[in-house]
Amino acid sequence: MMINKIFWKCSLAITIALMLFVSCDKENDGGDAMQNLESTQLYASNNTDGNITVYDMVTGDVNTLTTISTAAEGIYYDAERDEIIQASRSSNRLNAYTDIASVLGSVSINATFSSSADVSSPRDIAVNDNFVVVSDNADVDGDETTADGRLFIYTRVNGSLTLRNTLVTDFALWGIEFVGNDLYAVVDKTNQLAVFANFTATNTTDATVSVSKKIAIEGIVRTHGLAYDKGTMVLTDVGDAASDTDGGFHIISDFESKFSGVSNGGILTVAGNQTRIAGNATSLGNPVAAEYDATSNTVFIAEAANGGGKVLAFSNADTGGNITPSVNNNLSKASSLYFYSTK
Repeated sequence: MMINKIFWKCSLAITIALMLFVSCDKENDGGDAMQNLESTQLYASNNTDGNITVYDMVTGDVNTLTTISTAAEGIYYDAERDEIIQASRSSNRLNAYTDIASVLGSVSINATFSSSADVSSPRDIAVNDNFVVVSDNADVDGDETTADGRLFIYTRVNGSLTLRNTLVTDFALWGIEFVGNDLYAVVDKTNQLAVFANFTATNTTDATVSVSKKIAIEGIVRTHGLAYDKGTMVLTDVGDAASDTDGGFHIISDFESKFSGVSNGGILTVAGNQTRIAGNATSLGNPVAAEYDATSNTVFIAEAANGGGKVLAFSNADTGGNITPSVNNNLSKASSLYFYSTK
């Protein structure tokens, strides 16, 4: 941990410098730029020990919060409630940890409350108001030759997580992301992206559901992770899951307009629409999750395979191509990320 912590501090300097520059430019009031970054963290889950790794973007500190899980995939931090929600693959439930701001250093934390054990193979979580949605890629009908998955919708009220309803999809799931009230979902084992319009209000009971729209993303072999911020969508490409060197990710600016411009079942072409980052310098093999910060123009990646697992950051990734990450930190079987900043 000490070696990784020192390396993170050194390599993160580029990212911090960029964020400071943007903050000073936006504020332009003579204030202390560091004050603008007092609450800027990257939270990571993994499938080696299920703990939560917290990267402080200001100090460069790396702390490990030891949890009751031994494998976890899907993480979310709510600053207003000072609460982390994590999907546990070892206990098949959601665990919520509160009073995170009071936690100092690397310590053990206990779940303040948990959901019932409903899920089988959680891959991601997405939060919209008081709804927490979990994507699950376990085989639903017992026939591995047919594609299916489930979306579990929980309500979060008064310190509890209660399953409201479960939806069965006709495709395998992985990453999910809310854009407004619409839920975007990766169509696993393909290069496709689907959307459920007005998701939680439309789908209120147990049902088998169809998507509002599904398109293919040209240039991607098999997508897993997605992240959205201020009009830009990032989609990861794990390529051949057996390879730890053929991964990449795509950046799509003006995403909603471009997605809307493609007909249902159509293809979003690379030319004029997307920027691809891939190659031997990127350390990308199986990038399973992503986060994007539009303010600093930084893409964060949970890389599950290359080097045994890494957390990567790419500053100015929109240059595209075979670029070297500005941050390259080891995290065994990194599985999911959540970026939080006051900016």
